Amino acid sequence: MSSTFLGMPATPPRSPYGTGNLRGDRNFPEAAHDELRNEQLRRNLGRATHTIRAKRLNVTGELPDWEELRDAGSAIKTDTMNRLPELLEQLERKVTERGGTVHWARDGVEANEIVTRLVKATGSSDVIKVKSMATQEIGLNEHLESAGITPYETDLAELIVQLAHDRPSHILVPAIHRNRDEIRQIFLKEIPGVDPGLDNVPAHLAAAARAYLREKFMTTKVAVSGANFGVADTGTLAVVESEGNGRMCLTLPDTLITVMGIEKVLPRYQDLEVFLQLLPRSSTGERMNPYTSMWTGVTPGDGPQDFHLVLLDNGRTAALADRIGRQALNCIRCSACLNVCPVYERAGGHAYGSTYPGPIGAVLTPQLAGMHAAKDDPNSSLPYASSLCGACFDACPVKIDIPSLLVELRHQHTEQAGLTVEKLAMKAAATVMKKPKLFTAAQKGAVIGRIAAGRDGKISHLPPPFNGWSDSRDTAAPPKQSFRTWLASDEGAATMRRAAADAYEKNRKKKKEEGEK
Repeated sequence: MSSTFLGMPATPPRSPYGTGNLRGDRNFPEAAHDELRNEQLRRNLGRATHTIRAKRLNVTGELPDWEELRDAGSAIKTDTMNRLPELLEQLERKVTERGGTVHWARDGVEANEIVTRLVKATGSSDVIKVKSMATQEIGLNEHLESAGITPYETDLAELIVQLAHDRPSHILVPAIHRNRDEIRQIFLKEIPGVDPGLDNVPAHLAAAARAYLREKFMTTKVAVSGANFGVADTGTLAVVESEGNGRMCLTLPDTLITVMGIEKVLPRYQDLEVFLQLLPRSSTGERMNPYTSMWTGVTPGDGPQDFHLVLLDNGRTAALADRIGRQALNCIRCSACLNVCPVYERAGGHAYGSTYPGPIGAVLTPQLAGMHAAKDDPNSSLPYASSLCGACFDACPVKIDIPSLLVELRHQHTEQAGLTVEKLAMKAAATVMKKPKLFTAAQKGAVIGRIAAGRDGKISHLPPPFNGWSDSRDTAAPPKQSFRTWLASDEGAATMRRAAADAYEKNRKKKKEEGEK
């Protein structure tokens, strides 16, 4: 009788990490150190985040069921992640049935190639763009330009960043680090034919941008967008925005190409009821979005007649495989966590080095692109870019427990970092604490550490390799006498006897009072 050996079960290979603008050139502490010197940046960020934060608190406080809405949003996103493959296949089927074409991109490289090929097939050398985090993530603009195609950002803040040859610093307000005087100078320098007498009045700056973009809207035949949501049971895509530029891009061109992260899918059309309440209140502090555009495939004679949906993985499957970290995929890109984060408010978005800054970026970026691409990978510093104050968790409309995810990523980084000084120190401490004699000797020896303390009783500077600890925190000087030494002394013994006698007397009186009752 023969038998077949099928082999031992093995862990499946991890999905590829993402590519594109998901890794900075420097670690967070170095980059933040430089950004903190920019006083103008800090003033701009402080004003903007305080304003948005106050508006958000006002409009969320109006709803008696706000917490129930957050619970619903969290439950829907969790359900989505639990059955993501089937929902994506359903979305593909529905989009195709309505005349659209669906493309699957494993990473940013594939997505860029797909979009570029589709644009070239139209014969156009220009594209207009709706604000899109996904296309920023993969570096689509740079790739199009390398292929001789000119992308025009039509969102005002994105336009400012593009004209300044800058990088976005906020998920919702990419030019939050710029003030009106800086924007005026950018427009005077970069917009052809702009009035040289342009002042810094916001309405006048917006009018200059509108005049510049109007021709692009009317003459460009191809548009590229992202998507806030994709509905699996109908094949509907949705974009929410505040300026109307998105509506122009989504309706006027002949060809529309939408790049959507696979986590943006929702199971049912009715789920939009929850998220169209959560998103505007959490992002801009508005009760509803001024423009909510939805389209399903192609409608003859109305809107773009050639629609393509590019479903982007780019590390999302790798994040989905992490039992704890996958929660970060629930993010709806509202930026509420950035606006309440004390670290982001002071350091700004550029310090994170990724398309995704702030608390959500600190947990999402390492999962999409990894933390160990090379020695001293900048992404490995992102989970530590937080005080763990918990404000991000309180603000998140879908209740992503960002502090817990940061701690988990710190754990993963430590586990993968190999043998470090910190690990050696912890092992040494464990060895000492297991043996009473060694522990007693260590306590006695610790008294020497009082020499390094200042007048305030704190040790602020430790020698290498422990200086990494003292660079960011103070250590209390060891006491003159340890608790165990004190307990073994005559004073300690007498104090413990008095405490025992007092406790006995109190207990006796209590029993007597209870007996009299």
